[in-house]
Amino acid sequence: MASPVKPPDNPDNPDNRSDRLRTVARYSGIGMQMAATIGLSTWAGYSLDKHYQTNTPWFTLGLMLLGLFAALYNVIRAVSKGE
Repeated sequence: MASPVKPPDNPDNPDNRSDRLRTVARYSGIGMQMAATIGLSTWAGYSLDKHYQTNTPWFTLGLMLLGLFAALYNVIRAVSKGE
């Protein structure tokens, strides 16, 4: 028994355009969330280094790495879940 032939995707079809727009919005939102997470954690580390007047930026480096890992975890979770 032959399977039905799927018609080729028409890029001018409004449904295809809206699907692509949703995909772009989803992934750009993930990117903005990632930037915000890393930026806020770096700012918090910088503020702690400034408050405690440390000679080396250990708080900045530590919180920046923590923010990076948290952001990557969220990206992997969102992509694997198909959110």
